Amino acid sequence: MRLVCTLLSTLAAAALLASASAAQADVTTPKGAQPESLTVAPNGDVILGSASQPRLYRAKPGGAATVWVDVSKEFPQATFLGVLADPGSNTLWACQIDNGTPTEGRKASLRGFDLASGKPKSRWSLPGATSLCNDMVVAADGSLYVTDTFTGRLHHVKKGGTEGTTVLDNFRLMYGIDGIAFLNGKLYVNTVFAGNLYRIDFDANGKATPVEIFMDKLVTKPDGMREHGGRLYVAENGSGKVHYLTITGDTAKVTVFKEGLQQPTGVQPAGNTIWVPERSADKGTALPVPK
Repeated sequence: MRLVCTLLSTLAAAALLASASAAQADVTTPKGAQPESLTVAPNGDVILGSASQPRLYRAKPGGAATVWVDVSKEFPQATFLGVLADPGSNTLWACQIDNGTPTEGRKASLRGFDLASGKPKSRWSLPGATSLCNDMVVAADGSLYVTDTFTGRLHHVKKGGTEGTTVLDNFRLMYGIDGIAFLNGKLYVNTVFAGNLYRIDFDANGKATPVEIFMDKLVTKPDGMREHGGRLYVAENGSGKVHYLTITGDTAKVTVFKEGLQQPTGVQPAGNTIWVPERSADKGTALPVPK
């Protein structure tokens, strides 16, 4: 698998995209790793989850990815979905699917690993007989919000990653709550099966309510979502596109950022680029951020 990183400056993006001589730095990873999500460490290292293996991979741009974390002894059927570098706590957060079978009874946990060494730091098992930890976002106070796709639940995990509660269990989110991000202090989630976007409003008592944001274009199977530059970037794995959303009140303008991808399942801003893992193609691409 090859992760192709096109190193383009924001100011020269339009010209360089049309040029065949644009510089590239390749990252190679083992075949079949199926990166469902990736993140970038403060030193520029790329960290990838694996939707098919009980391992996390790490690589320097231009180098070969190697196994960084291996949980196969304790969880031989495990796989990893969302991953997120959290420099503030020196933690790599990862959604670990503890058993890999798609049957009822699948369990998942939020794992915390030392961002430098990969040493395990914390584990919080999602509640219920069935769970699917998909993605997470870090709040300003260091706590986390975690999406639980198959149950339609949103969980709040305290700083440290060992204690959590369910803050939202709503029928609207049963259609695949997946991507999650903060934008201007507001929390947003999408639903991968229904193709919807919601803002999560909290009242004075902490009660959470999903408010639908009406997108001006159809987005098929929205997946990973991250904030950058006052916009929400979202991977549309149903049609091979990445969009950015400009939100005003309860509406969102959808702008195509990149198309022609093979099942993009995540997005990750890093400097002047947006990393996009393509799960079915076993690769990822770093794209220039538009002005």
